[in-house]
Amino acid sequence: MPKYFTKEEVTKILKHPKNLKHQIILSLIYSSGLRLGELISLKIKDLDLKSEKPTLKINQSKGKKDRIVPISVKLVPKIMEYLARFNPKYWLIEGENDEKYSPRSVQAILRRAVDETSSNPEGTVHTLRHSYATHLLTQGMDIREIQKLLGHSDIKTTEIYTHITDILKNKYKSPFDDLEI
Repeated sequence: MPKYFTKEEVTKILKHPKNLKHQIILSLIYSSGLRLGELISLKIKDLDLKSEKPTLKINQSKGKKDRIVPISVKLVPKIMEYLARFNPKYWLIEGENDEKYSPRSVQAILRRAVDETSSNPEGTVHTLRHSYATHLLTQGMDIREIQKLLGHSDIKTTEIYTHITDILKNKYKSPFDDLEI
């Protein structure tokens, strides 16, 4: 069963980095449910902030499929600030010498945030993706829509998140149980 961060943990993790680029990295992963490889492979041309609903185009991801994912509208001003300040040339998130950003660097950014916010110590970059899917499901989004957003070809891959919501449901009792009848 996939691990996930609570919304409170995600909030702490995303607020933790002081560096704007690091904030954008973690925020894009969570806000769009990206895999690490998808994030570091994003090109500037894959970003559409001008539409009413901002998006990212994920090219040739797992299974060699393309997909378009939404970006949170709340994140757009921060992305605009990032683009103005860092002025990336080709890759949306560039490392040294305008090269593709290092996966290890992304992992280190998350690890530091997890450790320093006392969040789930087993959490990884992929846990942010799992958290995105879990939080969408607990908000009531249809599992088929989540499947499309995550780029899963098989619904069974997405259905692992239903086990998490089943566990969460067990924490709650019926309001009827509190009635003195």
